[in-house]
Amino acid sequence: MTPSRENAEPGAVRELEAKLYADGWRRHDSTGFLNACGPLWTRREDGEWGYGMLATSRHLNPAGVLHGGALLTLVDHAVSTVAWQACGRIPCLTLQLDGHFVGAVAPLSFVEVRAAVRQRTRGLVFLHACAAVGEVPVFQAQAIMKIVQPKRPEAIESGPSA
Repeated sequence: MTPSRENAEPGAVRELEAKLYADGWRRHDSTGFLNACGPLWTRREDGEWGYGMLATSRHLNPAGVLHGGALLTLVDHAVSTVAWQACGRIPCLTLQLDGHFVGAVAPLSFVEVRAAVRQRTRGLVFLHACAAVGEVPVFQAQAIMKIVQPKRPEAIESGPSA
């Protein structure tokens, strides 16, 4: 990125963030790894959640587009959260995330992810996700999530068997 573009970016980002707020998106600052990758954005639509990321200079790869790892992180967060909600807010861990990059995300573009549960068993959740810039898909994914069953209270109280 050229110095003049870097100097211009903060103003452009503020304008884009103001538009996101006006469109009902809310910035979600997190902790840990997600904090380093974010900020992430969320919006509730028709009873479902949308997840998004504004591709700023810190998210770009050497080719000047959104880094694939940043996009995978956003998709993983979206499918994990959708699975968590579908399981009554029981944590779910990613067992498998298969995806296909089908387009690039340009600088200062907003990429949105929608994820949906396809099937659920006692211990697994199967999901599909699509990331898009506007109406243009940039990533398609299938995920398998492991439902982390809460420990039984009696097992916690008694501790490990001797």
